[in-house]
Amino acid sequence: RFGSNAATFMISDFISGLRAYSRALSLIGQLRLWNYLAIPALLGLLLAFGTGGLAWEYSTQLGDWFLSFTPDWGGSFLEGLSQVLSAVLILVLGIMLFKHLLLVVVSPFMSPLSERVERYLKGDTTPPPPFSPSRFAGDLIRGLRIALRNVFWELLFSLPFFLLSLLPGIGLLGAVGLYMVQAYYAGFGSIDYTLERHFRVRDSVRFVRQNRGLALGNGSVFVLLLSTGIGILIAPPLATIAATIETIERLPQKPVPETSAFEYI
Repeated sequence: RFGSNAATFMISDFISGLRAYSRALSLIGQLRLWNYLAIPALLGLLLAFGTGGLAWEYSTQLGDWFLSFTPDWGGSFLEGLSQVLSAVLILVLGIMLFKHLLLVVVSPFMSPLSERVERYLKGDTTPPPPFSPSRFAGDLIRGLRIALRNVFWELLFSLPFFLLSLLPGIGLLGAVGLYMVQAYYAGFGSIDYTLERHFRVRDSVRFVRQNRGLALGNGSVFVLLLSTGIGILIAPPLATIAATIETIERLPQKPVPETSAFEYI
């Protein structure tokens, strides 16, 4: 998947990641997966109200903090600018952190959903394993571990794009880059619900890196759904099913060991 054909593979995987959502919608009705949507939807709503309330509470304080770095002669212009910057920053950080928090909170419910879809696609008719508190806790811990790791890298890569988006004329390029970074790590989280049954975290990271296009395609729809507000109710399970459909087709392609300074990004 590397070399002169890397771009072609990436675009193909991106399109596959987008198309998988249409099949995911049909599988929800076909397999009667509605019960997997209810609890994540409720958790998403509660999390949205909680994070939204915190963002509203601290937006003014962040604006005042920005204003403390400006000279006294700026007057109302600098005050208005500081409020705009604080609003944009809170919006970007809010979506970013909310996305990862949501993936962690719903992980114990998305993992069984992913397994149900995988069993169906592989023709496995054996009964799924019963509920296990230890597995529930394990899914939550792994989700938190992946989220913390991804938040670090996402913040690191988002900062230059965020600053670029504030510049007139080329701000659109920064906004597109910021969206792609968020989409990649959102797709990463959805894909890992399948990978956790097959790989350790390190190998999962390599797998996602080798299928960047798939992560971008899956995450692009996920982030778009979240940005509509109503998508909070359906984004996690829909993205999980779509990611599972495409991921299991690539599982025979085991991660190839690489030596790179950015191997685990």
